[in-house]
Amino acid sequence: MQNKTVSSRRSILKAAVALAGPVIVAPRVLGLEGTAPSNRIAMGFIGVGGHGHNYNLKSFLNESDMQAVAVCDVYADRAEAAAATVEKKQGAGCRQYGDFRELLAAKDVDAVCISTPDHWHVPISMMAIEAGKDVMCEKPTLTIAEGRTLTDLVQKSGKVFQIGLEDRSVIQYHMLAEWVRNGAIGKLHTIRVKLPKGDIYKKEEPAPVPAGLNWAMWQGPAPEHPFTPTRTGPMQWRNIRMYGGGLLADWGAHILDTANVANFAEETGPTEVEGSGFIPPDAMNTMPVTFDLRYKYGNGVEMFVESGAVALKFEGDKGWVGNTGWRGRPEASEPSILQTKYKPGESKLWARPPGEHRDFLNCVKARSQRTTYPAEHAHRLSTTMHIGAIAMELGRKVTWDPAKEEFVGDDAANKLRSRESREDWKTKG
Repeated sequence: MQNKTVSSRRSILKAAVALAGPVIVAPRVLGLEGTAPSNRIAMGFIGVGGHGHNYNLKSFLNESDMQAVAVCDVYADRAEAAAATVEKKQGAGCRQYGDFRELLAAKDVDAVCISTPDHWHVPISMMAIEAGKDVMCEKPTLTIAEGRTLTDLVQKSGKVFQIGLEDRSVIQYHMLAEWVRNGAIGKLHTIRVKLPKGDIYKKEEPAPVPAGLNWAMWQGPAPEHPFTPTRTGPMQWRNIRMYGGGLLADWGAHILDTANVANFAEETGPTEVEGSGFIPPDAMNTMPVTFDLRYKYGNGVEMFVESGAVALKFEGDKGWVGNTGWRGRPEASEPSILQTKYKPGESKLWARPPGEHRDFLNCVKARSQRTTYPAEHAHRLSTTMHIGAIAMELGRKVTWDPAKEEFVGDDAANKLRSRESREDWKTKG
């Protein structure tokens, strides 16, 4: 596909070049005042639907040392809308692509932000790194095996990698993890997590692919399937196994990260899990919409994950802390716990970082792989959710070895660490 430029101001500039030679655009026109050209990070945005456009693109555009030079989406109208947002903010448009490979081949792109469905996260991230780009990518991975492959590539390449997950920058979750890690509730023994219930989506008959959608590229490495009217909806695809991991992987990534961090498990994870989940019959959903899981960690801590709301609670031998609702106000067994503060250097938890967009740019400039969410932490978080999904699929307890990253003496479970991927998308896209 040929890339496409937006009209108006960018077209005028191109016409001026043709008539009068090179045009120098002032930083104020691009919305980049106060930032030297050598310090601006040129970014491309792959996947500019709802979250990719309204949250990731717009958040990066608020950073004066970032310049959006390209956007890409398999829906042509989404790429056009994103380019219009860039033009409005920066004063000049950017290139539009329908094929991410063309964006990755662009020499002027320093880094990319990937906001696609889950089944594309690792393939595009790896291709971006191999093309020499730094990467920010939405969570989670699709399988355990691909998460390890990506993490190893990140570490070997020296490229900066960050997942799009804001929780470690959210003060409520940072305080909860800090109190638990520093013993404010005594010795931790139980973690209780609640996640929202999933919606049920009716099966649909195949329909014509709408104009402006590259359906072959949307599917990519996933099993081939006819287009259906709402299949690409943001919550529909998340609940289809070939594209996502359901509510456990979606909402779970938020709440379970704080659980792992509070339990010093961000680089290891649970050792066993058992439980059940409900997949509605005769529905588009192929991942559980409700679940009830019990995890156990190597230090003896148990974690219970169930459907019904959004909540997090840590119980220790001297009290408890927790909250209800997304970013809910922290509560505790004793009011004094909520007043506990730690001086610099005293806490057993890192300082609360800036938001993931600002942190990513800082790390790109510093050439630091220690982002808010390093690749290893992102992989371990995804693995926590994947082993829960595997236990539900098998309908029994599974035992996990975090060091070897394999299920102990369980061939059936180990086969589910990966899934077959199609390669023919490379010629169909």
